[in-house]
Parts: sequence; structure tokens; C-alpha cells
Amino acid sequence: MYSVELEQVEKSFGTLRVVRELSLRVEPGERLAVLGPDGAGKTTTLRLIASLLRPDRGRIRVHTWDTVRDAPLVRRHIGYVPQRFSLYPDLTVRENLSFYADLFGVTGAERDRRLRDLLAFSRLAAFQDRRAGALSGGMQRKLALACALLPTPGLLLLDEPTNGLDPVSRQDFWDLLDDVHARGVTLLVSTTYMDEPERCDRVAFLYEGRLLALDTPEGLKDRYPFWVLAVYTPPPAFAYLHRVQSVIQTSHPAIVGVQAFGDRLHVVVRDVAAGREALTRLLTGPTSAAVGVEVVRPSLEDVFLYLTEQVRGAHRERAGH
Repeated sequence: MYSVELEQVEKSFGTLRVVRELSLRVEPGERLAVLGPDGAGKTTTLRLIASLLRPDRGRIRVHTWDTVRDAPLVRRHIGYVPQRFSLYPDLTVRENLSFYADLFGVTGAERDRRLRDLLAFSRLAAFQDRRAGALSGGMQRKLALACALLPTPGLLLLDEPTNGLDPVSRQDFWDLLDDVHARGVTLLVSTTYMDEPERCDRVAFLYEGRLLALDTPEGLKDRYPFWVLAVYTPPPAFAYLHRVQSVIQTSHPAIVGVQAFGDRLHVVVRDVAAGREALTRLLTGPTSAAVGVEVVRPSLEDVFLYLTEQVRGAHRERAGH
């Protein structure tokens, strides 16, 4: 039995097709990252799984329940953290949790125990009397997570839960998700951050509502058909970065593309030796200070850019015909 199973699911809003022929299976206890740009269909997919939307075609099962026929059962056995903060800003942290306890019929000693445990788990016990609207962004996400966990779900859906958070708050939130997963909860997490899927078991790449690829992070990198050379710039990095990038983008048959990654460039090449030779020739003269070049493993961002370019290229080819 799968935690989640989608079979040829489609969803449109008017003439806009948002999810297209999506088939996907999620194993119990798995951490699945749903990765894609804005408009890829991530939010709609999670809302379909949560039984908040009905598919136009296809079928979705959560555990053994159909998300259309058994929607009330689905909703009682999952946790859902939407993209936008949706709790009550005028209620305190504890009052929001108490409200969710009322919704799920958690009463008596069990209610007190769950609230106590969730306040400790989310590290919000010291802020339980603070209004939710007065919390920082990171604390609001922790409160939303605690409320989603109140019914002790076996499946937790999170829609871009760290969007807009600073790096420290993102790390703290993912540490909490690791704790949730350690309890046996299946996680589906949508994100636009390319580093977050590295913490998951598998990654589903969505683009234009379609599933482009589904594999482990390392498996996706193994599929990448090119080599990546990292070009490191000396301090101060940004004084050289733009100039070096513009030089490397000079047309050369060995070079497929170039992208900026912080204080370095990822130069995608068809062959390592030919790529090094091309870079040696291109980075002479005033840019020769940026000579730190090494072969690196492709990142998930490299893979995603390649996959999306394949789709765009197919679109251009069809348009040309």
C-alpha cells in the first residue's frame, strides 16, 4: 500500500491546464520533494492530494482512501501546511492550537498532552501567549506545522513552507521536519529552493504541470549528460564574476552553457579536456586571475535547467514547424 498514489491525474482552471497526466507513487515513510518553478503545478498537486480540489480526470488515493469519494477521511488523516500563513493572527499561539484541537475533536487529558508536546516540539512554549500575528515569519511557519501535526497524521503535505525565510530559519524548520520524519510520518514538500531536495529521499521535477523526472537526488545527477567545470573567482569575487561570465559565454563548441553559483561559475561542457582547453584560451589577459577551475558534480539546479531547456527546445522546434 502506498501513502499516496496518483494515476493519470489532470486538472484545469478554465482553459489553463495546470496538472497534466500526472502519475506518482509515494512510499510510506518517504520524504518526497516536489520541485519546480512558479506555475509548475506544485500547489495544485498538493491541494488535489489533500482533497481540497477534485481532479478533472484520473484518480488519487491517500492510503486506501479515494480523495473524492472518501474526502472527509482523507482530511482527518493528513496534515496540510499551505503556502500562505492561514492561522488566526489575533489568537495566541496556544489559542490557535486549541482551536485546531476543537476542530479535530481532541479533548481532555489527550488534548493537554498534545498541546504540551507540540509547544515543546515547535520550540514555541516560551511564546504560547503571544499573538500569532506578532510572531516572526519563521515562528509562524513553526506554528502552522504544529497545528498540522495536532491530529497526528501519517502524511504531511507542505507547500513551499520555507519560502521567504532567512537561511537560519530555513535550517531550523528543516530540522523540525527531520524530527517529524523520524516519527514515521510521510512528507511531501514542495519547494523552489534547489538545496532543500537534497534532504529528501526522492525528487519529483514538475514543469508546466508535467512530471519531468522522478528519482533520488544522486540518481538525477547521474542522468546529467554533460560535465560541469567550476570556475572560482578571487576575492573580491563579484568584481570579476560578471566579466568572466561574459567572456565564457563567447561561442565555443566545447561549452554548452554557463551559470553563476554564488562566488563561482558552473561551466557546462561536453568534454572535460576540451572544456579546460577552451577555458584556458578564453580566460587569458585581464580575466586570467579567475583561473581556479575544477570538475564538480552537477547540482540539482544544473539538472533542472537542463530538463527545462529540453522542454523549451521541443516547444521552439514545434513552433518552427
